[in-house]
Amino acid sequence: MEAVNVINHTKQEISFEKILVVGLGQLGLPVAKYVKERGFDVYGYDNNQLVMESAEKQHGIKRLENFKEIDVFLICISTHREDDISSPQIDGLMAIIRKIAKEATNGKLVSIESTVPRGTTRKMFEILEHRFHVVHAPHRWFALEEEIHGVNQQRVIGGVCDCCLRTGIRFYDGVDSEEKTDLEFYTGMKSYRSLGIPMYSVSTVEIAELSKIVENADRYLQIAFAEDLYMFCKANHISFAELRDAVNTKWNVNILEPRDGIGGHCIPKDTRMFLESSEIKSKILIAAQEVDKDYRKYIEGIVKDINKLNH
Repeated sequence: MEAVNVINHTKQEISFEKILVVGLGQLGLPVAKYVKERGFDVYGYDNNQLVMESAEKQHGIKRLENFKEIDVFLICISTHREDDISSPQIDGLMAIIRKIAKEATNGKLVSIESTVPRGTTRKMFEILEHRFHVVHAPHRWFALEEEIHGVNQQRVIGGVCDCCLRTGIRFYDGVDSEEKTDLEFYTGMKSYRSLGIPMYSVSTVEIAELSKIVENADRYLQIAFAEDLYMFCKANHISFAELRDAVNTKWNVNILEPRDGIGGHCIPKDTRMFLESSEIKSKILIAAQEVDKDYRKYIEGIVKDINKLNH
């Protein structure tokens, strides 16, 4: 690698004009719409042409194939296998990083919003040959409560190096050029338009990576305990609903309501990411997985019994 290709991570600053959202699915489309609302020049990229056409026609997200002129890359690609949403896979993510390395201009900002295993962001930095500012800012967007838990809620951010982190924070939560023009005029300080998202910075990118998968692993435990308690109540002829309501009157207790098992695109997959992030496995999470399996079998048995009665 030639030294001339490596960006100056102590002095170089970039402008934020053209933003590309890579992956326009459940997460990427709301991100692209929010970035557009903040007044940026927004483009989209998705391998699914129907998804791309819909984003373009319905939301004005412009199509882009070549990455040369982009200032900020927001990566919102799913990190699960197509045939099994509970199994982590980052092949598509790495393919996009290689495309950025080949086509994009040195020194731009690459932000990984997808959930990734520990160590992934640093591997991307190596693929990019240290020529870009790379951060991980895992999303906390929740589709069912978008008004409360939307794109603009506080989230964690970590950078591969200090300059990467500073650049990422400046883009997500920087000085707003429309609100701070007087400050710029009188002091000579540069002001920048930002996404206006409050960010909680951490010292390493690995902590940012872990923060997301630990959040969902914690949620997995909460649901698994509710499942375990539900089966306990049924085995002992106790009203789960009444017991739950009684216990939840305590200020620091919130037992959840179990439903059809722990599913969705994130929680099972991210829990597996956490378990696979270390040679020392979490015994409590492994036990929680077993509880969820038992609960699913229990629910399936109830459904079968109901079907027999109906027939």
